[in-house]
Amino acid sequence: MTKYQTLLYYCYSRIENAEKFAADHLEFCKSLGLVGRIIVADEGLNGTVSGTPEACKAYMEAIYADGRFNHTDFKIDNVEQPSFAKMHCRYKPEIVHSGLRDPNIIDPTKETGKYLEPKEFMEMKDREDVVILDVRSNYEHSVGRFKNAVTLDINNFREFPEKVKELEHLKGKKILTYCTGGIKCEKASALLLKEGFEEVYQLHGGIIKYGKEVGGVDFEGDCYVFDNRVTVPINKVNPTIVSTCRNCGKPTKKMINCANPRCNDHFTQCDECGWEMEGCCSKECQSVPYKRKYDGTGYYAKLSSYTLAH
Repeated sequence: MTKYQTLLYYCYSRIENAEKFAADHLEFCKSLGLVGRIIVADEGLNGTVSGTPEACKAYMEAIYADGRFNHTDFKIDNVEQPSFAKMHCRYKPEIVHSGLRDPNIIDPTKETGKYLEPKEFMEMKDREDVVILDVRSNYEHSVGRFKNAVTLDINNFREFPEKVKELEHLKGKKILTYCTGGIKCEKASALLLKEGFEEVYQLHGGIIKYGKEVGGVDFEGDCYVFDNRVTVPINKVNPTIVSTCRNCGKPTKKMINCANPRCNDHFTQCDECGWEMEGCCSKECQSVPYKRKYDGTGYYAKLSSYTLAH
């Protein structure tokens, strides 16, 4: 019997008085016993929550019952333990930080790339007139990506708009965008259309849904997720490992945070080097007296600014 579930979802839909909604929504989630991280903005919701199947079912029913969010697409994972330690629900300017806040410039509720369901994406991705575009950050695509995908050298999605100019030579091709759950593609594909790319598509539900519906074929490596699991396997058909240990170069799909809290870099590291380096990315980080205790996972609770300063 499933012990817990983790829900990944987003929904672009205008929310009036979104700051109050965020505060009320936090209390609602706590009342269900959920843990997770939800971003609320005027433009919609972006969340990952985890709890018992009963709590997750109640949460989905409440979201669907609200007419603003009844088109939300939930990706559901069965997990052995909750994927977060606490429940956070915060108001922010955007539900995914892109810098593209003005709905008069792009508005995902009005125009985005055409949705491709996983089976359609799989059937289309290898055509000669098609380019697969990964719109995620370096640390995400370094641990897993689609075979033959174009990746961008970005540390954060907010750098994507500036990178579009580097894709000019791909105009005339069919652009298939993808990301973890689909949320970044909504704005990325909308921006590509605005910049003159004529045929733009997006993988509906992202990598997570692709793994569930078509077995993840030709997705190489694992998928980075923004919770305690860090990465999850996707490909059940022809799995491979594409990432290597930063310290020794051996193939590994394990991604951790550096144990030095002032570094906290995302990087791949094999278990052997993890224990030898105490979860640090370098000898310099290993030498600091305030490094966090490595327990083999390389995942740490977020530290306060006071802790980092002292």
